[in-house]
Amino acid sequence: MASSAELGRRQAIALVAGESSGDLLGSRLLAGVRERLPDVRLHGIGGEHMAAQGFTSDWPMDKLTVRGLFEVIPRYREIKGIQEALRDKLLAERPDVFVGVDYPGFNLGLEEQLKKAGIPTIHFIGPQIWAWRGWRIKKIRRAVSHMLVIFPFEENIYRNAGVPVTYVGHPLAEVIPMQPDQAAARTRLGVQQEHRVVAVLPGSRMGELKHNGEGFLAAARLLRQRDARLQFVTPMAGEKQMAFFQEQIRQGGYEDLGITVIRGRSHDAMEAADAVLVASGTASLEVALYKKPMVISYKVNWASYQIMRHMGYQPWVGLPNILARDFLVPELLQHDATPQALADAMWHQLEDHAHQQRLVRRFTDMHHSLLRDTSRESANAVCEVIGARRK
Repeated sequence: MASSAELGRRQAIALVAGESSGDLLGSRLLAGVRERLPDVRLHGIGGEHMAAQGFTSDWPMDKLTVRGLFEVIPRYREIKGIQEALRDKLLAERPDVFVGVDYPGFNLGLEEQLKKAGIPTIHFIGPQIWAWRGWRIKKIRRAVSHMLVIFPFEENIYRNAGVPVTYVGHPLAEVIPMQPDQAAARTRLGVQQEHRVVAVLPGSRMGELKHNGEGFLAAARLLRQRDARLQFVTPMAGEKQMAFFQEQIRQGGYEDLGITVIRGRSHDAMEAADAVLVASGTASLEVALYKKPMVISYKVNWASYQIMRHMGYQPWVGLPNILARDFLVPELLQHDATPQALADAMWHQLEDHAHQQRLVRRFTDMHHSLLRDTSRESANAVCEVIGARRK
């Protein structure tokens, strides 16, 4: 592959991550790219983890962070405006490659326009067409020059659909230790070693907090009634989320629970916990990699749920259950996610020690299956796409 000097200009890679999980995944890719291309310019939209790799965000990532089919409607014009402005910027700049990190609703549309204009596009994390919206494979073929997938079974899906693909493993499988150190995590958080800890993770998006926060707090209160020594810790993705959740605590009268609310540090909270109440999404996989019992829950507005529940292809929602193809841990969704049901399910996770040991074995096997040098593998794929363009 030609060097920057041989190309006569500084190489550039544009990326977009639209939420905190994508920011973390993108940072792993960028760490590998930096080793291969130390002088490359990196910009687009991302968060603090990508910034730590020398990435410049042209717009704040939280401008894009929204979830739910109907929740996006009030923000549509703003998000569409950012997409169009970034498209015009990239068409003028013509970076060596564009990498969309997850966030398919935004990135696939942008990728399609860039690819049509001759700019190679990579999508990092294949959209979950195996879970729902399988018809998107047609758009993916039009939009994506090369797909990077993080689950082993996805490779054949995209290859059979005619989309160039590389399985790179899941970056989180490298970041999270195979054997968690619960005592060290509790020391870092300043929680007591001798009492049980429940991590409460209602979500990283504001919409998730609005729908899940109150129910999770009410469930915590019911759990405290069963064990007065339970400790609760809740990580928040940002200052806005932290302020909103603390207001939920105040308005609901939950101050007596003594919940430790922290900025970031979700992995410390998971590692310190005996069990985790978690909103469905990437966080549930992180909990599994920490080998923790959990209850997966999720709520969206009524209209979004009515649409989404008829579009799923399989009975599981949580990633640990999808990968295991079994209900390893409970899933309580929408109207089933009552405080009492959440508390009862969480209590079982805390009390059933044989179940906990089975989960450790299953989650350890899952961890090994996802473990690759993702940073290197994904960076190699990016460099190969750039190199193919230069030939």
